[in-house]
Amino acid sequence: MSAKTLGLPDDLQAYVVANGSAPDDLIADLIAETRAALPGRSGMQIAPEQAAFLTMITKIQGARHAVEVGTFTGLSSIAIARGLVPGGRLVCCDVSEEFTAVARRYWKRAGLDDRIELRLGPAADTLAAMPAEPHIDLAFIDADKGGYAAYWDAIVPRLVSGGLVLVDNVLWDGQVVDAKPDPSTQTIIDFNAAVLADARVESMLLPLGDGVTLARKR
Repeated sequence: MSAKTLGLPDDLQAYVVANGSAPDDLIADLIAETRAALPGRSGMQIAPEQAAFLTMITKIQGARHAVEVGTFTGLSSIAIARGLVPGGRLVCCDVSEEFTAVARRYWKRAGLDDRIELRLGPAADTLAAMPAEPHIDLAFIDADKGGYAAYWDAIVPRLVSGGLVLVDNVLWDGQVVDAKPDPSTQTIIDFNAAVLADARVESMLLPLGDGVTLARKR
């Protein structure tokens, strides 16, 4: 997946970023390091305009308790943590010590390490161990696509009324409209259909990055 909004040419992508909340030096350094150190995986990083959107939506929500499933090198977690209200906390779920070691360095540099808690291990187990009652104001899912349905089902009951859940890669590089989707694409298609049919939320699919679902718990 490309770390920019699907379908935007490079010059228009640059214009969008420059005329929104352009990356500061820390974000620019994190993006550059991820691309240099992990060239084959850097597409896993969210686009800069997604990071700005996450910060903005977290602020608008007034989120105090947030959860992220899939942290990678830390761009999305920094974006969310920057938007939390004073005293807010973000729990990050990931399985990679290698990738999150980069995230930890940048959390510290950003002065956010006191509001971010990393829990290494299968996200399904981490979520299951959380209090069952509604307490999450905002969640972001961007991990293994085969686990999306399970993460959704664990998070939605734990959202407060009016709580938000955002899900990345729901356009799957545009392949969701293929006439004969491959199994990975079909997984995303099935997930999108399940979200649309979920009466617990109202949702919309935004053509931002590789597609972002934004859902609000009723």
